[in-house]
Amino acid sequence: MTAQPDPLAAAVTAPKGRRAQPDGMVEKRGAGLWLTHLGLIIGLLFIFFPIWLAFVASTVSQPEIVKPPMPLLPGDHFFENYRKALVAGVNAPVAMMMLNSMVMALGIAFGKIVISLLSAFAIVYFKFPGRRVFFWLIFLTLMLPVEVRIVPTYEVIANFGMLNSYSGLIFPLIASATATFLFRQFFMTVPDELAEAARVDGAKPMRFFWDILLPMSRTNIAALFVILFIYGWNQYLWPLLITTDPSMNTIVMGIKQMFPSGDDVADWPVIMATSILAMIPPVIVVISMQKLFIRGLVDSEK
Repeated sequence: MTAQPDPLAAAVTAPKGRRAQPDGMVEKRGAGLWLTHLGLIIGLLFIFFPIWLAFVASTVSQPEIVKPPMPLLPGDHFFENYRKALVAGVNAPVAMMMLNSMVMALGIAFGKIVISLLSAFAIVYFKFPGRRVFFWLIFLTLMLPVEVRIVPTYEVIANFGMLNSYSGLIFPLIASATATFLFRQFFMTVPDELAEAARVDGAKPMRFFWDILLPMSRTNIAALFVILFIYGWNQYLWPLLITTDPSMNTIVMGIKQMFPSGDDVADWPVIMATSILAMIPPVIVVISMQKLFIRGLVDSEK
């Protein structure tokens, strides 16, 4: 028999600054660990500093912003500026615009996931003529983003009377070739024995989809939900095109409309408060679904 290496002996004889792991991994110690953390901290500061400046600007008065140097510590106008943004706004209250963006982002995310799951399920598990052709036709739509087909899409929405409505904001954007492709690739890795066992047990196709495939796709759904929610939240061109009523403005449109034109003076504290408020829902979604999001992207079994 071949003698197995002793993990304890390997750890003792490992070079200084590193510790050998039983599974062959090497953990960095000493100066390398500190330099790694220092680089991460510096990068975090570079990313966070503009956000901190925006938050500080949202808590001070207008003269404090326009008069250099700009303060680096929060002021005493926090509640006043945020109340003004949420209740009054410029063209519409920020609370109403955030509600519109929330409805649009959730509708787009859920719509894309549901349609992509069902289309991928049909392509993988149903045998019908031309299913590969239909899949590649769906995949080819990646070359036709909204900006390319925006004129005919607008005409269709206008003819159906969906201007200035949530349905007009959501329906043209709920088809996703990328999500369909990802779910198709995952479904193709599911063992055929599962489908055969479900068929033997008398499970109908939708029962197999609901009880087996959907729970197995949980991490993929979470990862796609985070990406699609942020995609819907950041939409600007399509809402700008089909909404003329200020009560249907989204938060991204509202921020753009707050900037002055001509000789008007910008209310910078309110604009910065609106920008901070616009970042809160995506941050909450990312933080609350962080574990599932990472597992959905890097899980080796998928």
